[in-house]
Amino acid sequence: MLATHDLEARRGRRVLFSRLDLSAAPGSLLRVLGANGAGKTTLLRMLVGLTLPSAGRVSWRGRPITADRDAFHRELVYLGHAAALKDDLSARENLLSLLALGGVRCEAGAADRALAAAGLAGCERLPARVLSAGQRRRVALARLALAQEQRLWVLDEPFNALDVDAVDWLAGLLRAHLQGGGIVALTSHQPLPLDAVEAVMVRL
Repeated sequence: MLATHDLEARRGRRVLFSRLDLSAAPGSLLRVLGANGAGKTTLLRMLVGLTLPSAGRVSWRGRPITADRDAFHRELVYLGHAAALKDDLSARENLLSLLALGGVRCEAGAADRALAAAGLAGCERLPARVLSAGQRRRVALARLALAQEQRLWVLDEPFNALDVDAVDWLAGLLRAHLQGGGIVALTSHQPLPLDAVEAVMVRL
């Protein structure tokens, strides 16, 4: 369902990667590895259409992602390295806002249950500015608990700043999504707690 064809990325005159061909079928975990500055985040941004390749293309369901951006984005969840929360909004308001931007309608009660599952029970009404880095990350990641219909999840360092319980919670979400035929593409500097999941490895 997700594929790249002769993909190339440049930063100034430097070629980060070139002639990159990869494919991920339903149920696949695509793990991008490489040193800092190798182009991992650039690749993820290309997979979701936020950064244009200097050559090649990205395809979804056999069509270039540029052919129908709206349809592609309806099947996509992208979470970048930063939590991207608004400091003056509460945890609940931020989650609802992230879902709305992704075209997902959600009741406040469902958002609160997702936050509680992420270990944020009692924090629903707190403004994001008072949350720790790990709590902010969990607010953003709680979106995944409500995104079962979106088949492609692209996640940049999703396990950063998470405690042990949050790591287990996130790993459970990823396993369930893959078992349901979804696709996950991610970067991570740490070992993944997904030993039973076979991953497609991309080294840059």
